[in-house]
Amino acid sequence: MSINTIAPEQVNRIVWNQHHDPFEVLGSHRIEQEGKNVWAVRAYLPNASAAYVVVPEERKEYPMTTVHDPHFFECTIETAELSNYQLRIKEGEHERVIYDPYAFRSPHLTDFDLHLFAEGNHHRIYEKLGAHLTEVNGVKGVYFAVWAPNARNVSILADFNLWDGRKHQMRKGHTGIWELFIPELGVGEHYKYEIKNFAGHIYEKSDPYGFQQEPRPKTASIVTNLDTYKWNDENWMETRRHTDPLTQPVSVYEVHLGSWLHAASEEPAQLPNGETEPVVIVSELKPGARFLTYRELAAKLIPYVKELGYTHIELLPIAEHPFDGSWGYQVTGYYAPTSRFGSPEDFMYFVDQCHENGIGVLVDWVPGHFPKDGHGLAFFDGTHLYEHADPRKGEHKEWGTLVFNYSRNEVRNFLVANALFWFDKYHIDGIRVDAVASMLYNDYFRKDGEWLPNQYGGRENLEAADFLRQVNSSLFTYFPGVLSIAEESTSWPMVSWPTYTGGLGFNLKWNMGWMHDMLDYFSMDPWFRQFHQNNITFSMWYNHSENFMLALSHDEVVHGKSNIIGKMPGDTWQKLANIRNLFTYMFAHPGKKTMFMSMEFGQWSEWNVWSDLEWQLHEFEPHQQLKEFFKAINHLYRSEPALYTQDFAQEGFEWIDCSDNRHSVVSFVRRAKDSDEFLVVVCNFTPQPHSHYRIGVPEKGFYTELFNSDARQYGGSNMGNLGGKWTEDWSLHNRPYSLDLCLPPLGVLILKLDKEKTAEAMQ
Repeated sequence: MSINTIAPEQVNRIVWNQHHDPFEVLGSHRIEQEGKNVWAVRAYLPNASAAYVVVPEERKEYPMTTVHDPHFFECTIETAELSNYQLRIKEGEHERVIYDPYAFRSPHLTDFDLHLFAEGNHHRIYEKLGAHLTEVNGVKGVYFAVWAPNARNVSILADFNLWDGRKHQMRKGHTGIWELFIPELGVGEHYKYEIKNFAGHIYEKSDPYGFQQEPRPKTASIVTNLDTYKWNDENWMETRRHTDPLTQPVSVYEVHLGSWLHAASEEPAQLPNGETEPVVIVSELKPGARFLTYRELAAKLIPYVKELGYTHIELLPIAEHPFDGSWGYQVTGYYAPTSRFGSPEDFMYFVDQCHENGIGVLVDWVPGHFPKDGHGLAFFDGTHLYEHADPRKGEHKEWGTLVFNYSRNEVRNFLVANALFWFDKYHIDGIRVDAVASMLYNDYFRKDGEWLPNQYGGRENLEAADFLRQVNSSLFTYFPGVLSIAEESTSWPMVSWPTYTGGLGFNLKWNMGWMHDMLDYFSMDPWFRQFHQNNITFSMWYNHSENFMLALSHDEVVHGKSNIIGKMPGDTWQKLANIRNLFTYMFAHPGKKTMFMSMEFGQWSEWNVWSDLEWQLHEFEPHQQLKEFFKAINHLYRSEPALYTQDFAQEGFEWIDCSDNRHSVVSFVRRAKDSDEFLVVVCNFTPQPHSHYRIGVPEKGFYTELFNSDARQYGGSNMGNLGGKWTEDWSLHNRPYSLDLCLPPLGVLILKLDKEKTAEAMQ
């Protein structure tokens, strides 16, 4: 039985896609008809020529008739209950049977979810917004939800509806979240959101909370289940929970996965089940090259890093981004690991393998800005939703990007939950927050008149500072033992202090001052270094103001700056000796360590995002020897607690002599925590060796030469102290004993008191 039960205006709002709640019209509705309570079932089915309501329990079907529009169908059914009915749809010569999405009315989001999100404190909002496999009334499908409060209408575009925004119109809740459950969908569906504003403009957007995206240049999101991977790192995760990383060795190998190494394009890519398939990736790589997959990188990169002795791998942003040349810093998919290298499960495998091999994983995270790409967050619902409307607050003209509006609760929630997401779902061990200074200052790279002061008339972005405190406070609450590292290049106070003291809450901050001082110093001809001793020593004046990480990163080997070896003066031997000198001093200096890929073997050319590293240099002995040096210094660092347990305590460091600028020599002591062990470090920053150089030491005995950066196996001149030296009762540098040392050219010595040998000699 069928009868017209709806006004044409209601039908037109559906047909013209202007209804904020299509459930008011579509689906099943209990109505009174001729004195009886019946069900009216309505469906808008573009392209359909006929439709029927199928009631499986009754084994009946009811023909539907068109009402007010040739594709708006309706019928009425006399039955007590009507649930989980189906629609049989004829479209030309094709026919299909589906569950009606508008028969499933129960919202997935609870009032508590909405409340937390509205106040910016729903830390697992990624489990609610986005696309999620779920089951409603016994029917499996995918629940979609997206925040677009200022949109007039939102629809789902997808393969399953031929990218027709009329077919799956979403319902808007009172908090601006649009939702719809679509039955019988599963993993692998490609989709976007079609968003209309009140001016009628249409925007096709990727899912801000999408867990996977198509490989560029395509931009659709992909329905994904992140809970199927079986992790094998329980011991790693449990140990991490009970470990303070600030008292552990942290030596980071920074890597850009897309340019560390490539495979031949005809070489099949490795798949999860061990099978292979050809991969064609559109890019600007050299002809015949393709990216390695996450699984291939696990097989090649992890053993390489493990051999070198690094404790962590830091990945330049692996969140989805459209342009390879951006290095990953212009993110469009904050919740999706880039599909360039494989699936989310493949990335989980990479992290899992790192943990199995004793290597932590850090990821660069970019909450400071996002690109203007049409499918991304920019002007998301037809208004400035994620960004500020005023370009004086909402745009980085220098980068051509937009700035997040940290004063909006839902935007902060998006970012805070995103930081937690990578730890929760991918088991990463730390984040390095990019461009923190650009977040903290309203006038960052802006001219007068192009920025707005804060409420007190200052240039500080107070909302951004509060946001960073919220991120770090949440992060360490949920995941103790992880790292949160700030790339912050100014003198903003207390960056790495806890939030309860007024700090920003990071536990490490990149020491940009040390980096600039070192590179300026080492680029000088050694004769001039005597006039710039302050470059070497100045960092210790402020070392204890923050928890510093010493970083020589990708930024220092691009844009005409040359690679590390090219910065060094002298012939090739001196250049390599200077590199060993610099990095030995770096490992001996208080602070955690970060080095960019290619520095470990002395690549000559700048980093090129489109090319491999210069692996052919491994064929030459000097570069082999430099790599051996990095292996040795990493393993020494990890084996000597004096080099890492008191990086941030004044008791961990003391100068022996920092004032010998005439010889460009410094010497100091590093002490271990809760131990009487210590190391003596002596650095000669010129090519002039010193055969009798005396320094004061705190204790009497035999000092073993643990490490000599000038050793023959590293390509040095092999000048040293024949394994060690005995002290003499000759007080110097306010210490009762001293050592008469041979200082090698451009060399660093690390010595340790041999207590057993000393005790034997004194018996």
